[in-house]
Amino acid sequence: MPCYTPLWKHIKPLKSHHQLSDQEFETQFSRGDFPPSLFTHEAHLRLAWIYLKKYQLLDACDKVCADISNFDGIHGNGTKFNKTLTVASVKVVHHFMLKTKSPDFKHFLVTHPRLEVAFKELLEQHYSYKVFSNKMAKTTYIEPDLLPFD
Repeated sequence: MPCYTPLWKHIKPLKSHHQLSDQEFETQFSRGDFPPSLFTHEAHLRLAWIYLKKYQLLDACDKVCADISNFDGIHGNGTKFNKTLTVASVKVVHHFMLKTKSPDFKHFLVTHPRLEVAFKELLEQHYSYKVFSNKMAKTTYIEPDLLPFD
């Protein structure tokens, strides 16, 4: 019988991305260490928010796409990533970031609840259904066919 307690028994299980600082979340996600069960819509928005705070829009889009595609390859079968949906999501987050200066992500979501409760409707203002059902949309960014992003 060992006379020590394994380190992993002392670590509280992660229940939400909110338990992590922005830097911890970014690091864990980009390395593929973040639990896939916790990569919710809200966590996706947070990743975009973090990268938009650090990078220009196009660089943030590239970084989010690379990290989510990598994450899908590590934790999935590499088929869930959709470049058009990901870039559009980053652009929607960017649009709302330009409206207010939030000190943190929680404040950002409280200020813009539509990002959580009506995200699909926000995207439907820019895209018709046929764009997202296009196989090319998974690997190539397709510009909006209804309303361009600002």
